[in-house]
Amino acid sequence: MRAALIRQYRSPLAIETVPDPVCAPDGVVLRLLACGICRSDWHGWVGEHPKVKPGDIPGHEYCGEVVEAGPQAQWKPGDRLIAPFILSCGSCPECRSGQSTTCQSQYVPGFGSPGAYAEYVSAPHAHNLTRLPDSLSPHLAAGLGCRVTTAFHALTGRAGLQAGEWLAIHGTGGIGLSCLLIGLALGARVIVTDIVPEKLDHARALGAEAAFDASQADVAEEIRALTSGGAHVSVEALGIEATTNASLRSLRPLGRHVQIGLPTGRHAQMQLDVNTIYMRQLAVYGSRGMPSWRYPSLLSLIGTGRLDVTPIVARQVALSDASAELAAFDGPTAPGVAVITDFAQ
Repeated sequence: MRAALIRQYRSPLAIETVPDPVCAPDGVVLRLLACGICRSDWHGWVGEHPKVKPGDIPGHEYCGEVVEAGPQAQWKPGDRLIAPFILSCGSCPECRSGQSTTCQSQYVPGFGSPGAYAEYVSAPHAHNLTRLPDSLSPHLAAGLGCRVTTAFHALTGRAGLQAGEWLAIHGTGGIGLSCLLIGLALGARVIVTDIVPEKLDHARALGAEAAFDASQADVAEEIRALTSGGAHVSVEALGIEATTNASLRSLRPLGRHVQIGLPTGRHAQMQLDVNTIYMRQLAVYGSRGMPSWRYPSLLSLIGTGRLDVTPIVARQVALSDASAELAAFDGPTAPGVAVITDFAQ
């Protein structure tokens, strides 16, 4: 099959012919229909993620069509499926408790296993996968493998965001944009921060009540002033120290901070404003992925029209364009994300 491989960190991906993936007994092999290009992939491409090595195939948010199914899988060739990026085993204590994102035997394509920047990908533990609705195009569904699902679980399963509450979002990339759209769908009053004026304008156009430029102001103070005391929930969507502390400081007493941005590499260890956590008695949540049993709730939001995910995808690209898209994460990016939909070019 045709695939894009990391041969050297920070170098263009090598488009090569590699062996087709092997189907696991409880899994499927998918012909890729779409794969998102995510900032988490960038962390691996630059050498900051400990599980990504030269020779690996990136890609973890994808959907595809089954071309082979193992004897223990419930799917059949021709089924079009969405795959969460965390493929949990289903049998460990964490999975049995419903908290499958903390599975100790999880399989994550693109991070220690062959990913989906390729024509085909192996997805073991296929009980995690869900059927792609006819009403949802593959390029939009690709975001349901990571960005949208992660944002949905962070806001509903972790922070318990309620209608009428103030939600602050620090960073409006793919995950931040997903949080904005989901927060609005849940009835929250949403504020965003970023350093790219175009992204701030985009967020306002989508319904953000306020959008602050973090390069021009103390956004935590701005948020606390606007909300008469601070946000109820604040999301950090970049994984860096400055925005994490801004998120903590933007909260009102008893507020909830959610860490969604991936803190890895040089950002794995941070100096945090623990005094603010203590004095305001804040709750701090980490959130990564979404248990697959939550797909029906998310898909219902989309299917009934309460949640429109179309603004998330800005462009569809070819596999050969992935290197340029990864390199773009080195600097401020334009609104929306890129999704690979052409695996032959």
